Amino acid sequence: MRFKVIAALVVVTALMGASAGAALATSRPGGTAGFAATTSSTPAGGSVRIFVTPNNGAAATILITGAIGDFGKTLTIDKNGKTDSNGNYVKITLQKGTFELNSTTLNAKANSSQPTFYKATCSAQLSATGPVTLFDGAGLYRGITGTLNITETYAFIVPLSASGKNKGQCNPSAQPISQYSSITGAGTVSF
Repeated sequence: MRFKVIAALVVVTALMGASAGAALATSRPGGTAGFAATTSSTPAGGSVRIFVTPNNGAAATILITGAIGDFGKTLTIDKNGKTDSNGNYVKITLQKGTFELNSTTLNAKANSSQPTFYKATCSAQLSATGPVTLFDGAGLYRGITGTLNITETYAFIVPLSASGKNKGQCNPSAQPISQYSSITGAGTVSF
């Protein structure tokens, strides 16, 4: 899950690092993560909700409630497991285990979405919803499968141009003066 905020007056696009998805962790298989000292039995599965706090890079923080009650980090990666803020996969590293998700469909929907831009206030918002699939669990989440429906929401305000022929008009090529992003979702998991 990824997105980088890129503003353009005519075709304003908001893509910000960490799609649903932004995932976390430091490595792919072969790496180790600090799991809780006591490992419970495999969860029963069921409904989950996720809440991700994205940032401007490949990493983010995540909280999962429901059939999985855990928290940790996400890291956006490519299909080979290398960190890639524009990757279509996410490594989720929680306190009790890890798993990955495939966000290809969600990212395609988000990348083709156009934000609603308000020229009078130089503000914009974008929301995209799509499925992600879970796989490659380890620790307490060994054998995880499921699909979550994720919604990524982004909003930003760009400044006015200070000089030149566009003085006093929205400056879509400038860094936003304020921005907001969230990634939330729900679905069912099984083990």
